[in-house]
Amino acid sequence: MRLKKMNVVAIGGGHGLGRVLSTLSFLGDQLTGVVATTDNGGSTGKLRRRSSTIAWGDLRNCLMQLVDQNSVGSKLFNFRFDGSDELSGHNLGNLILYALNDIHSRPLDSIKLIRRILRVRTRVQPMSETPTDLMAFYAEGRCRVGEISVDDMATMPKNMMLAPLVKALPETLKAINNADLIILGPGSFLTSIVPPLLVRDISKAITSSNAKCVFIDNIAKEQSPAGELTIDERLEWLTYNIGSQPVDIVVTENMDATSSFVDLVKTPLASEKVDYFHDKVLLVDALEQCLLAFDQEKAENVNNDTDDESPKLVNQ
Repeated sequence: MRLKKMNVVAIGGGHGLGRVLSTLSFLGDQLTGVVATTDNGGSTGKLRRRSSTIAWGDLRNCLMQLVDQNSVGSKLFNFRFDGSDELSGHNLGNLILYALNDIHSRPLDSIKLIRRILRVRTRVQPMSETPTDLMAFYAEGRCRVGEISVDDMATMPKNMMLAPLVKALPETLKAINNADLIILGPGSFLTSIVPPLLVRDISKAITSSNAKCVFIDNIAKEQSPAGELTIDERLEWLTYNIGSQPVDIVVTENMDATSSFVDLVKTPLASEKVDYFHDKVLLVDALEQCLLAFDQEKAENVNNDTDDESPKLVNQ
């Protein structure tokens, strides 16, 4: 399997990214997950309103998908309080990460501690260690602030940004620079995939990296304006908002999908157990198909270069 020899960086939000990290967990520390930290709803939102902090929910979700779901650690970190007191609705894992953040100087140190406790080899990193929120702008200039508000938009925003602007972790930039493969998605386009790409250090690092970039399409149509867009429309939107189009190939289950910009790998991906989840075996097979396509493209480019350098016949 070609993937076993690669350094891979996967970028996105909690559920979709967590599925990718779980699928590729055999890579151990050759795999880095870069997680969106702009969520402002649920337990995470309550903690963010209590004091300035990054969103911990998607980070916890990704970590939990890298451990045995029946383990004590998983049950502990996924435990959610109910009732009517101030703990109601809070997730214990979020509270632990939130508390550790007061002890450590960096959020990444808190995550590293949890990884050691849970024996998670995969590197999991926030897109930034500085709190920030999503801002989305309609074409006429009106603005929505916060991930929950963006999720509720009836039409596609013209552009988005982070407020305040934040920097990526040096560790993340190093991982991208050393990557052989970068994966975007699956997940909510506007609130899981886009936020890390709005960190300019990250988008610039991807653009300058020698790694190939794969976009994994959702199986089920997402319930947002982005769900109405074609693959090319999403790529064009990315280009307008981040100043580049990083994707080399798209993996999709939609056999009718087309693209004028990138290659497509169209193949079944859905799990038999949960039809909107990507099947792990099928996803690995699809990524291997992407690597084969990259090899073929490289070979064609070499052949073209050779043809260009071959002696030309000159009519006398």
